[in-house]
Amino acid sequence: MKKLFQNFPKIHINPEKKARMIAVGNRYSLLFHVLLSMLLCFAIESISRHSIGSAFGFFALHTWAFAYNSFLIFASLSLVYLIRRRMLGRILISGFWLFLGTINGCILSNRVTPFGYTDLKCINDLLSMQNTNYFTAKEAVLVVSVVALFFAFCIYLFFKGPKFQGRRRTFLTPCLVGLCMFMVPVTTHAAQNSNILASYFANIAQGYENYGFVYGFSTSVVDRGMKKPENYSQESVDAAKENSKKETTSNKDKPNIITVLLESFIDPTDVNFLQFSKDPIPNFRSLMEHYTTGHLKVPVVGAGTANTEFEILTGMSMQYFGTGEYPYKTILKQTDCESIASDLAKIGYGSHVVHNNGGNFYSRANAFSMMGFDSFTSKELMDIKEYTPLGSWPTDDILIDETIKALDSTENTPDFVYTITVSGHGDYPTEKVLAAPDIYVSGAKDEAANNQWEYYVNMIHRVDKFIGDLTDALEKRGENTIVVFFGDHLPSLGLSEEDMASGSTFLTKYATWNNFGLAKEDADLAAYELLAHTTNALGIHEGTIFTFEQNAIDNGILGKEDYLKGLNHLQYDLLYGERYAYNGTNPYPASELVMGVEDTSIAGIYPSAYAGYASISGSNFTRWSKVYVNGDKVPTYYVNSSRLRVPEEYLSDGDTVVVNQMGSSDTVFRSTPEFLYDDPNTENTETLD
Repeated sequence: MKKLFQNFPKIHINPEKKARMIAVGNRYSLLFHVLLSMLLCFAIESISRHSIGSAFGFFALHTWAFAYNSFLIFASLSLVYLIRRRMLGRILISGFWLFLGTINGCILSNRVTPFGYTDLKCINDLLSMQNTNYFTAKEAVLVVSVVALFFAFCIYLFFKGPKFQGRRRTFLTPCLVGLCMFMVPVTTHAAQNSNILASYFANIAQGYENYGFVYGFSTSVVDRGMKKPENYSQESVDAAKENSKKETTSNKDKPNIITVLLESFIDPTDVNFLQFSKDPIPNFRSLMEHYTTGHLKVPVVGAGTANTEFEILTGMSMQYFGTGEYPYKTILKQTDCESIASDLAKIGYGSHVVHNNGGNFYSRANAFSMMGFDSFTSKELMDIKEYTPLGSWPTDDILIDETIKALDSTENTPDFVYTITVSGHGDYPTEKVLAAPDIYVSGAKDEAANNQWEYYVNMIHRVDKFIGDLTDALEKRGENTIVVFFGDHLPSLGLSEEDMASGSTFLTKYATWNNFGLAKEDADLAAYELLAHTTNALGIHEGTIFTFEQNAIDNGILGKEDYLKGLNHLQYDLLYGERYAYNGTNPYPASELVMGVEDTSIAGIYPSAYAGYASISGSNFTRWSKVYVNGDKVPTYYVNSSRLRVPEEYLSDGDTVVVNQMGSSDTVFRSTPEFLYDDPNTENTETLD
């Protein structure tokens, strides 16, 4: 490597002048670090906010927060005093912060939630989402090119760059650097106590905006999981359990319970500045008029579906977790978790998830196993044919049949089905895509914004049709069923509190439907209280968290201090604590999750009408079906749900053939039984396909 840089042109500087420059640099290096840290902080805020003017605004309105962010960078720069290649160290540390700020700027171009540490755990998910635009191809090439050039320059500096030649103070210098690091938590605590910084961000995007990216990202690194509640003990958990509902389940009919997450779904008429040619959501509005409904307080804005989902399914609140936390990607990687699925299993319910997106996204397949679900039908198990106009997402109509299949997969058993839609998801195009939209939209600030809103509203209008079609299908099916529809968060369209009729960007709506005459009992709820409210109305009283919340519902103390304290102690106990609530047992172990509810199979392998190919006939194939011959994956071409095509060259007499339903990262979700291949040249065969 050293030889590689020997032919680089050398910069000749007068030795005396060079010595003076080094002396001045060494003498005023601390001042230089102060100025550099402030410059880096300003550059990072400019990139994150997509505006130099906004960065100046942050400096003017939050001066002390700006100073604190600069101090964090300064503290990291102090590490260079421990090495001789200080210029290289400064460039590496400065590049690190600028790189993080640039990632944040790119992410904020396409979603509302800023870049946090847990996003690093979602890299595989983002790479698997080929139909999204968190990074365009040009952005990805540019970032990779810049990073490559940066590291090439750093390698050059390593071999050719200057070294510190002064006297190294082996004791004093490490002590001063250590003091600088020690001051980080001290100044953080002081700034939080002085309200210069906040220790918890109810709105992560607002937190980063008010307190700076460097602090926000650093908080997401160190503040993860749940902090042990004050006075947490066996007694505190027992006290919370004592305040739980004591009644046993009284409903003998046990209706099917279907909970439907409506991606980015809101009532568009709640956006103050928009006008519409007709009501975009007539079916949802009809449900609100005739069945239980209300506002739903969700923990995220514009993104973070998995966190609303976590609250819904577990009854636990995200407010007790660290900044930017995704429990699916952290604690549920380590431990099982009581949920509505495992609670209902105690009284004989089957539990299923249906979602027309990847099974590994947000680590859902793992999370649903940890939460005790029986089956999970992800897009890899669906024969998806239709997509939204941009081709970004599957349409949601396929979820109707898949939800019915989940219900039909168990006999003489009530079911809980959790269905997740996706077609309302961004990106929303700034150019006009729909030539003849069902709903015409006006009122946005400019043409580009109006195009975004018109596209979004028409996608939501299609979701509303799905709502009507699903309830119609369930009505025809005949079994007693209740459905809970809810929006997981606002769309990523830059809405502010002033834009919303509710006055909050954390409020969506939920609406229910049932076919057995359940009384309408409207209530505004937090997402983690929704299923406690629903099961309470059904006379179902199961679960550590849900019965605690049902007692609060009955006594009108939702949101009260003692209620929130008890909830905090309970969910800490179940996830991070001693599990006093379970008396040392583990009544809710992870399940052996089965992907899909229908078997895939190979019926035969025949010569194809296409020369050089063989056709594989069978059942329940999808675009994610891959053929394996003797354990090795071979090129596979999807024809339809009963036919695949592979090159004949990969097949020989006596080979073992299997079709696998593949998720991201080469995960095998489901497999056909092994099929022994007979050489077609040895017998008469029919030509198919």
